[in-house]
Amino acid sequence: MKTAFTILAALPLAACASAPDIPALPASQQAFWEALQSHCGKAYDGKLASSDARDASFPQRRLVAHWAECSDTRTAIAFHTMDFGAADEPVWDRSRTWIVTRSADGLRLKHDHRHEDGEEDAVTQYGGDTLSAGTARVQDFPVDAYSIALFEREGLDASLTNVWRVEVDPAGARGARFAYQLTRRNDPTRLFRVEFDATKPVAPPPAAWGWE
Repeated sequence: MKTAFTILAALPLAACASAPDIPALPASQQAFWEALQSHCGKAYDGKLASSDARDASFPQRRLVAHWAECSDTRTAIAFHTMDFGAADEPVWDRSRTWIVTRSADGLRLKHDHRHEDGEEDAVTQYGGDTLSAGTARVQDFPVDAYSIALFEREGLDASLTNVWRVEVDPAGARGARFAYQLTRRNDPTRLFRVEFDATKPVAPPPAAWGWE
């Protein structure tokens, strides 16, 4: 899988929806899409913004979101985490990439999970599609049928009612922030949320595993 930045420089993003080979979106989703793609090529530091005890072991020393690939129909955001291992050596986990695509039915979020050798994890390509137009800043992605079948197969019954949320402000906006969140319809106590300061770009990290 090759990394590439293929946004058409000659056309504003708002014009993309009118192109015959690019699905049109509701106005709110189009605005969300443009805000998401305004960060293409950038990377930001973040933090765990929730306090669920189930995430106590989640690496928290450093979190980085990197807009690693953008096209007219896909935005891939690599999620890198770092903690310290033996002798306080930094240990990076580059296994996760969030992929948002646009289709005739709206927006889709998928999770690409890979091992360090680039091979796909047994639990990968799960996610969901938007069921409503959402807003220019917030889109929710309830778990889809493919993911439910995958979770059932892998014994991950707690994930059968997952709802993922992505929040984004346009690059350059005052106080711009990007956030990723997980909740569950059958468990109101479940909350995983990471937030990134999108006003302060950092140096892009190495490619996510399998995306070299």
